[in-house]
Amino acid sequence: MNAKVYIYILTTLLSAYTLTGINFNKLWKSKRTVEARIFVILLSLIMSYLLTNFITDFLSSSKIL
Repeated sequence: MNAKVYIYILTTLLSAYTLTGINFNKLWKSKRTVEARIFVILLSLIMSYLLTNFITDFLSSSKIL
């Protein structure tokens, strides 16, 4: 497997873990908890995509990878 896949998995888990500390249920109505959970999942995927691209670009520009 490619190293980028491992970085994706690691950053997805890391971003999902960090987002669990924020209560997003207050942004939605009281019976809309499913939407809040979907928002957290999408936000963690977006964060992992951006972080993975930053890490791989940084490593490739510094000639480490």
